[in-house]
Parts: sequence; C-alpha cells; structure tokens
Amino acid sequence: MAQSFRQREIIDVARREGKVTVEGLADHFGVTLQTIRRDLTELAESGELERVHGGAVLPSGTANIGYEERRSLNQGGKIDIARACAAELPEHCSIFLNIGTTTEAVAAELLNHRDIMVVTNNMNVANILAQNPDSHVVVTGGSLRRSDGGLVGDLTTQTIRQFKFDYAVIGCSALDTDGDLLDFDVQEVGVSRAIIQQSRQVFLVADHTKFQRNAPARIGSLADVGVFFTDRPVAPTLAKACDGWGTRVVICGR
Repeated sequence: MAQSFRQREIIDVARREGKVTVEGLADHFGVTLQTIRRDLTELAESGELERVHGGAVLPSGTANIGYEERRSLNQGGKIDIARACAAELPEHCSIFLNIGTTTEAVAAELLNHRDIMVVTNNMNVANILAQNPDSHVVVTGGSLRRSDGGLVGDLTTQTIRQFKFDYAVIGCSALDTDGDLLDFDVQEVGVSRAIIQQSRQVFLVADHTKFQRNAPARIGSLADVGVFFTDRPVAPTLAKACDGWGTRVVICGR
C-alpha cells in the first residue's frame, strides 16, 4: 500500500477508535514496526495525530472534531453505554438529554419507555423520540448550532431553570485525568452546568476516547455525577476518587 493511502487509513482508524498502536497498525497493514513509527512521526509533524507511548491519538486542541466523525467514533461502545444507561432510567419520570452523539444513542434506547417527559437542547434527540408515542418531548429553544443540531445560549439556560428533572443524561467532549468534565463551547458549558443544578440525579455517558482528548472549558467534575457510564475501566487513581465522591462507575459491554 502506498504510504499516502496508508497514512489516510491510519487517520481513519484513529477517528473510529480514538487511538492507534504501532503493533496493531503493523499487523493490520502487514508492514514493519519501523514503517508504522515513521508514518506516525510524519502524521504528528503535520499535526494530524499526537504521538503517545506505543502509538498515537487524535490531537488535542481548542476545536471539536466534526459531528459526523464523532458519530462514527466507537459506535459499538456508545451503544453499549446507551443500553446500560437506559436500563437504569425508569418509566414515568422526567429526563433531560443534552447535546452529544452518545446521548442520542440513549434516546434511541428510550423508544419503548412509557410515560416519560424528555426535555432536550438537542434537535436530533427530539427527532428520535418523536417516534415514541408514550413520550412527551420539550425542546428548550436557543441559538441553533447547525454543525450538530444543538441549542445553546441564554434562552436555553433560562428554559432549563424552569424545570426540576428526575434524571439528567449528559455527555462531554473530554475527561481530564482528575475527573474534570470538559467542553469546547463556553455557551454549552453554561447550559450543562444549569442541567446539573436542576437535576436530582445526574448520569454521565462518555466512552474511553474522551480520556484521550482535551478541551479548554470546564463543565464540572465527576464529583457532580451520580453514575458514570463508560466502556472501559478508568485509571485506578480516578476510580479511587470516584469512590470518595460517591460516583458509581459502570463499565458497559463487558
């Protein structure tokens, strides 16, 4: 395989999986470890990947990756997370679902829930749950972010403050090693903080790739979360911190 085509495929794999390893890529392409290391070095120098021990990850930055790329990233893990989360959401309750491809997966798992009221600032979530005749869907309003169907801004926050939700299901763009929840859009951060404040129980749905990314704006901490649904075990130090905070970590799809 020509080098340029191989490097394009390496980037595609990184977008799907969040991380690539030297040994995994060498096996995949049938080339030497040295060849893959050279590819990763060149991709790092061009800013398309960031080298880490044993491989590479998508680069950190101040801008999120595209919505369609996020939707295709680790789809299996997101479905596992969504099923586990939906299984802990009862019928006959009120739920807030915020912006994100994993919260959209949760919405799809709620299509058979009865007598639920769902408030959302995610147009995609609203369209999904419109298929459930036993759900009452409220859209917050706000400024439309065309890139992903999200609604943000002061109007969104003001609407959220009119409610007290039984459950909030939120996502984030990145998770720091100390348990901080991070995002790229400062307007969305304000909305997410209001959601947490107006909810009796907060569920975070975030797959392992969120630990391999960085974002500049802080939403809050895993200490603010009742249950954290993810697809791989967290680092021992963070697991211990979650125990201290009373945050239950659920590893999905095992």
